[in-house]
Amino acid sequence: MKSAYTVKSFNFLFFALLSMFIPFLPLYFSDRGLSETQIGTIIGIGGFITLIAQPLWGMISDRLRTIRKVLLLLVICCTVTGYSLYSTDNYPLILLFVMLTYFFLMPIDPLTESLNFRVAESEGISYGSLRTYGALGYAVMSLAAGFLMTEYGSRSLGITFAALGLISLVVAFLMPDAPVSGKPLTIKSLKNFLSNKETLLFLILVFISSIPARMNDTYLGLYIKDLGGKPDLLGLAWFLAAGSEILVFSLSFWWLRKNKELALIAFAGAFYFIRFFISAWIKDPNWLAYIQLLQIFTFPIFYTAAIQYLYRIVPVEWRATGQTVLALLFFGVSGIIASFAGGALYQALGGHTMYLTISALSLIGMLFGLVLYRKYGRNKSEEASS
Repeated sequence: MKSAYTVKSFNFLFFALLSMFIPFLPLYFSDRGLSETQIGTIIGIGGFITLIAQPLWGMISDRLRTIRKVLLLLVICCTVTGYSLYSTDNYPLILLFVMLTYFFLMPIDPLTESLNFRVAESEGISYGSLRTYGALGYAVMSLAAGFLMTEYGSRSLGITFAALGLISLVVAFLMPDAPVSGKPLTIKSLKNFLSNKETLLFLILVFISSIPARMNDTYLGLYIKDLGGKPDLLGLAWFLAAGSEILVFSLSFWWLRKNKELALIAFAGAFYFIRFFISAWIKDPNWLAYIQLLQIFTFPIFYTAAIQYLYRIVPVEWRATGQTVLALLFFGVSGIIASFAGGALYQALGGHTMYLTISALSLIGMLFGLVLYRKYGRNKSEEASS
């Protein structure tokens, strides 16, 4: 169980770092006078870098058959670039450090999720019992980062980012490596995985459903600002969102059922629709923060079910890479589209129209999830019970 404690600690620290980057970066650029389109372009370019970096580091991890050593290198590099990002006023250097942080920070996410799932399997505990600490770290640091940015400016984020990065490095040294598959890696097994019809339809579902979520993540801070809110209110919004995930992750052993993943994904899609549709009509920034509590029925259910479903259909020796493919769709490809399209849509028509648009996309994702459950999930449930 000692390994579980260090993995829990690393989850807390990594997602704390992530909370200082994803939610506050658009607000950071807005305070420096960039338009919504410019912000979307920069974050979209970061998405392209993520698109390259995540599969690269995932393949390296699978080839070397280690996650911990790759994490150590990535933590060192992102600590340096993250500190530099929030500690310089030189605009070209800011852009350089943003891109480098995308390259080193974002690949940690799928590797950490793969570590969580493998350690959970080897120790006989639930994935959610580990991932709960990631949600806790994201919640606590979101609240703290909002306060720091409001009271002391962005330089305080750089110092905090560096401190958390150094502590993460120590914890990563103490962590066990993930149990690895005894099967050798083969290109044939990867081709079989990616050419499977069920797999492709599942990845399309993830892609459709993740665009609205990523658009909300990127432009929530700007929407709060436009409604009169300050950075500390954005911190509160993400504290409520991430904090609400804790209960869901911690009880995943109870609600997450094998062969019911597609139904759960559709359920999450329904609440994404409700959440974004309500957000479109809110005029008080405080209520926009409070509505983030609906995260309890969206991201943690969607992502946990998606990971379990993926791990049932991907060859065991390609799990880290499969996890990377999932993360690429949920955070990378969809993030690029969300950044570019969301920035243009927001600047042209405003936050109200943008939220109506993503609520419609969420509805489409929910319906598609139900179709896939009818085609695949329900049949497997019947087979399991017979």
